[in-house]
Amino acid sequence: MAHMQPLAKSATPELAEDFAIFEKILGFVPNSLLTMQRKPEMVKAFGVLTKAVMSLEGEVDLGFMRLIAHFCSRAAGCQYCEAHSLVAANIHGVSQEKLDAIWEYKTSPLYSEAERVALDYALAAGSVPNGVTEELMTQMRQYWTDMQIVEILGAVCLYGFLNRWNDSMATDLETSPVEMAKRVLAKGGWDGGKHLK
Repeated sequence: MAHMQPLAKSATPELAEDFAIFEKILGFVPNSLLTMQRKPEMVKAFGVLTKAVMSLEGEVDLGFMRLIAHFCSRAAGCQYCEAHSLVAANIHGVSQEKLDAIWEYKTSPLYSEAERVALDYALAAGSVPNGVTEELMTQMRQYWTDMQIVEILGAVCLYGFLNRWNDSMATDLETSPVEMAKRVLAKGGWDGGKHLK
């Protein structure tokens, strides 16, 4: 059960445009932001950062950026963000078949070698202590430009904030992320933990 209950979306009318960003990304306003709206400027700042990191003009595919978010959240152990990121990946064009094979990303033909390296990077960058090595950076540079690496690390850092927020608040998961996680992640041990009522 959440440590702090989310407020109604209508509680802070000046956040309507900010909430619309996340409705487009996820199909709903997440409980994390409905809790965070107690300090509206945080929601606004997070929306600005989200638009910068998950930019439509970015070089890295937005669906894949959500897979990066999933893997760094997996490293951090945030079951809320693990589930959310898969819903967002699907909305942004990652097929359900590819999501269903996420536990087999190292061997599945649905994942390219470039994607495998980037997902390994997301796991390493999302770990504490940080696991990014010179060898891993060399592998990244075989497939990704400096700009693309900056975008990928931006997704890791964006979700680092969310991982801390949602695990500390024990934010309750919404219906669609729970359904996605039960389908895709349960076979790897995901159970929703403190994020299920």
